[in-house]
Amino acid sequence: MGSTSERAEYDALIIGAGFGGYSMLPRLGLRVKLYERGSGPGGVWFWNQYPGARVDSDLPVYQLFDRELWEDFTFSERFPGWRELQSYFAHVEKKLDLRKDIEYCKNVESADWDSTRCRWLITCSDGTEAECKWMYLSVGSSSKTYVPNIKGSSDFRGELYHTAHWPYYGASLKNKRIAVIGTGASGIQVIQESGKQSKHLTVYQRTPNLCLPMVQRKLDPVEEQKKKDAGIYAEAFKKCERTPGGILYESIDKNTFDDTPEEREKFYQSLLKDGGLQFWVAGYKDVMTDQKANDAAYDFWRRMVLKRINNPAKGELLAPEVPPHPYGAKRPSLEQNYFEVMNQDNVDIVDVNRFPIEEINATGVKTAAGQVEVDMIIFATGFDGLTGGLTDIQIRGTDGRTLMQHWAEGVKTSIGIAVPKFPNMFYLFGPQAPSTFSSGPSCIQSQARWLARVVEKLENDKIESFEGTEASADEWLKMVGEKWDATLISKGKISLPVLLLWSKYSLLAQLVVGCEYSRKESSTPELGRRTAHLYANA
Repeated sequence: MGSTSERAEYDALIIGAGFGGYSMLPRLGLRVKLYERGSGPGGVWFWNQYPGARVDSDLPVYQLFDRELWEDFTFSERFPGWRELQSYFAHVEKKLDLRKDIEYCKNVESADWDSTRCRWLITCSDGTEAECKWMYLSVGSSSKTYVPNIKGSSDFRGELYHTAHWPYYGASLKNKRIAVIGTGASGIQVIQESGKQSKHLTVYQRTPNLCLPMVQRKLDPVEEQKKKDAGIYAEAFKKCERTPGGILYESIDKNTFDDTPEEREKFYQSLLKDGGLQFWVAGYKDVMTDQKANDAAYDFWRRMVLKRINNPAKGELLAPEVPPHPYGAKRPSLEQNYFEVMNQDNVDIVDVNRFPIEEINATGVKTAAGQVEVDMIIFATGFDGLTGGLTDIQIRGTDGRTLMQHWAEGVKTSIGIAVPKFPNMFYLFGPQAPSTFSSGPSCIQSQARWLARVVEKLENDKIESFEGTEASADEWLKMVGEKWDATLISKGKISLPVLLLWSKYSLLAQLVVGCEYSRKESSTPELGRRTAHLYANA
């Protein structure tokens, strides 16, 4: 580290210019700076520029809830694409005059806690340094890409891309032989676009995506303005803070078999007709706790999908008789014409469970089923989710160990926003919080409001150091585990327990102080500092 005179000094430093950073920055009445490694705002929507990239949350949910921002910006589609989201972030930045407090192309490599001075010491990849009292990690759940280590990838002589690092100038799909590896959300979207334009498309699938009809539509700006004037937008944002998923709909107060088969069929049809994630979250209340109820939902979904596929072999791969996991145990993606594209004669599916990829060579992809010659390979393999962006930074806490070392044997947090041994550090939209099982903006804004109030209280009380206790983390982990095990989500082969009852966060967001804390003398009494501890019974 350089001398203190060479370091920039802030009260608070925010890392990441996505929804998290833009939710925290206006709320902190401190000397604050935001560092963003990209050259523009948007977070994941700065990087996600692949063909077809768009959100899966209905409008008006997917935005910041401040009237000042939404009253003069109207999205043009029910599910906005990446270009419009970038325009939205530019609008937010200008409207709230945030640019003066942001440094772009600023990549944080490490952060070390100085217990003597109660400050975080920050080092960036460009050699610059900074220090701050409060550090907010707003890197999100999808900031560190996952690229599979496939033999021979560097030998490929064609075009090779990852969806999260698509060239900003674009890449033509027209009349090319394309291989897409992965069928998650980005895979579904890029496959739909590739199928329209490619000469031939080969999809390498590990797990079928039990995706739902998006039912995309253009929005009439005149009609949207009427909704704003009538208070419909404002009421929608209030509702998002009360529902389990932070969206406009939730499950009905009825069990699956309370209805007759005919009534169930009609209800399921209505959910699919409206589109979006409703079939996943607005169905019967027992769908994620009762296996037979879940089987009934899957059976209906499968029958609807098979009607769109005339190739039995493809149908079994895309909608197998035996589901790969309980329906909804993994967040389903939204599709517009995915199954029609997969049904095309110029599209093949390779089941990598049966035929694993052996290598990528100069001209294509090789499995036990044979060699496929391609001009372009697209990795739609997603991210090192939730924890990857956090552990990618070398963050050292009070004991000198990194966050990655602390989590080597399992993730443990205090109420999904803080980590013991890492004082004055908070994260948004990460592990053991609602995260991927909720709408991002809803979850993030709830967390940001609460954290801003907590820090304001701590500053007023002249608290220098604030951290979660091991006891609070143990209690939180136990509670999350119990909620997790009580549902079928635990059978979805998801590596980290991220499920949490949204009602807990709804309560947190309403608290003025937001937590209980205890004062004690610090290890440096000559400085007269005090520390506070975060408990799980917030």
